[in-house]
Amino acid sequence: MSLFSDSGPALDPSGSGASDTLLDGAPHASRDAGHREAASTDRSGFVARSHPDGVVFAESAEDVAATLKLATAHRVPVVPRGAGTGLAGGSSAQSGEVVLDVSRMNRILHIDPVEQLAVVQPGVLNAELNAAAAEYGLFYAPDPASTAICSIGGNIATNAGGMRCAKYGVTRESVLALRVILADGRELHTGRQTIKGVTGYDLNALIIGSEGTLGVVVEATLRLRPLPVATATVAAFFRDVESAARAASAVVAARIQPSMMELIDGPTLQAVDAALGTSYRSRGASFLLVQTDGYGAYLEQDVALEAIRPHAASCGSAADDDEAAAFLRARREAIPSLEKLGRVSIGDIGVPRGRLAEAVAGLEHIAAETGTRIFTIAHASDGNLHPMIVMDPQDPVDDGPAKDALGRMFFLANRLGGTLTGEHGVGLLKRDWVGAELGDVSLGVQHAIRRALDPLGILNPGKAI
Repeated sequence: MSLFSDSGPALDPSGSGASDTLLDGAPHASRDAGHREAASTDRSGFVARSHPDGVVFAESAEDVAATLKLATAHRVPVVPRGAGTGLAGGSSAQSGEVVLDVSRMNRILHIDPVEQLAVVQPGVLNAELNAAAAEYGLFYAPDPASTAICSIGGNIATNAGGMRCAKYGVTRESVLALRVILADGRELHTGRQTIKGVTGYDLNALIIGSEGTLGVVVEATLRLRPLPVATATVAAFFRDVESAARAASAVVAARIQPSMMELIDGPTLQAVDAALGTSYRSRGASFLLVQTDGYGAYLEQDVALEAIRPHAASCGSAADDDEAAAFLRARREAIPSLEKLGRVSIGDIGVPRGRLAEAVAGLEHIAAETGTRIFTIAHASDGNLHPMIVMDPQDPVDDGPAKDALGRMFFLANRLGGTLTGEHGVGLLKRDWVGAELGDVSLGVQHAIRRALDPLGILNPGKAI
């Protein structure tokens, strides 16, 4: 009988005794109160009502396999965890669960500059991989704003995207092969080290984005790409955020392929100014950052400027690399700047790119209707918006006005032909709306797949689907 239900998280049916047995036998296990508290939440703002029974700090694939064999034998729910930077409660754990932390598995095992690939453990940070690849004139394309603190394992678990994904794709397009430990401790190899390969079902793609519910990634073979020979940067300011959204749609309609196109609304600019000592808000009520790269970077930059000018209060190209880096820093620091104002719950809706302005206007209505403070940034080149609710530190993100606003965001995206989550995953916080997006048939098939790989339901129960 499965330990998980379709309606909520599982608990250790034998009480803390089974967890104690696992922790006594697992390598590098801890019952330390600080470790347990840290593993009860992530960066989503979600606060668990209790703490997990313990944390296993795996240092090898063998440690992961040993822990999952014990979990299967004793029917103990296990929550896989990497850097803990998730934004949907996907790695949060509670009483009756044991956390399997892979952050110590943080070695870059191999970089092949000829085949342009890297083999890494899941705890490697995104920025660390890019720093190592740059020594060979290469880079790893998925580029979350949290690149300095997020891990490759977490990126794989959520199929993370980031600022460069409109041109280079999300994480799935950069993962060639995976080494995965299944719930019962067996080792599964998916994918291959070649760019092409269609033998059998695409289990590689199945694992990516599964939020730790199908297996635990212990090694990944990743595709690297040559560093662009040139990068051009456009910065534009607008009288309102809807104009910025329309400008972004105009760039898309101009049939160029920006490597990055990021939108920041006025309230977020004001928070960034307060945190960084800048003065971007004085230049406009919203900001659009566009980068083009490659041999045609400056030709595409000119097309972007032509598309943006009819909508903008001011626009131009960055004077030099330092100014471009400063604009990029403003985007990367948006979430940390808002975290200085209170507890932040980050939305992750996606809409067709031509409907960005409608989505932005809809978010303003949701803020007014729910009485919440919503700050918006967006990966404008692919229609992925991050409306962020900032609340008092004592207010919950999974109840009250914040949850009401999150639900309204989903129905807004759905009405515009979009999705509940573009790159952060479902986790705990968005499960209420999964069925409405997927439909009964799709949801039933996905539950069947989950049961096939984890019949006891011990992996990350209550998350994703």
